[in-house]
Amino acid sequence: MADWDEVLDALRLALEGGDAPAIRAGLEDCWDATAPTDAAQRCVLAHYLADVQPDVADEVAWDERALEAYTRVGDTDLMPVGVASAAGFAPSLHLNLGDGYRRLGRLDEARAQLEAGTAAADTLSDDGYGAMIRAGLDRLAARLDGTSR
Repeated sequence: MADWDEVLDALRLALEGGDAPAIRAGLEDCWDATAPTDAAQRCVLAHYLADVQPDVADEVAWDERALEAYTRVGDTDLMPVGVASAAGFAPSLHLNLGDGYRRLGRLDEARAQLEAGTAAADTLSDDGYGAMIRAGLDRLAARLDGTSR
């Protein structure tokens, strides 16, 4: 079983960047060692695994796993990764999945994720992270406005 220290080590390496296949392998090792019932760890790992996929379809599959796991995360379950309230994580999950759907041409699904992310944006803090996610939602909206319905 993976514990939060192992997960945090894998996340730290992912955030530092570097060799994507090695980062992906470390995150996948944590995923494999994490109990399927540990929704918080699964949510975070899937969120990061999505970012290191070479193929957008694989990225979307991990983003979908992250969002599915999120539905089982309690409000304080993400505190080990510095998220005081899990509600503040939802806009990022919706943003990433929506952008992936957009890149796959799944525009109706992308718009649905944009709407969900925008609806949850009031849970974001007024800090750099909140500003980054809000700006991402705005960029996704602009990109989707430029596509046919």
